[in-house]
Amino acid sequence: MLKFIKHHMETIAGIDIYPLISLVIFFVFFVGLTIYVFKTDKKVFDKISNIPLDSNSTDHE
Repeated sequence: MLKFIKHHMETIAGIDIYPLISLVIFFVFFVGLTIYVFKTDKKVFDKISNIPLDSNSTDHE
């Protein structure tokens, strides 16, 4: 089955750019996420981590 799919993919012109685009999107996402994590203040993560334990989180104003 893989040979069947591979044969049809090879016959499509310009399809070789899609793996490169996927790699770039993947790389940019994780670099951006890493920058966000290191630049965000630790207090924000402490507040977010306590949301499930906060009794006021179920109250709707």
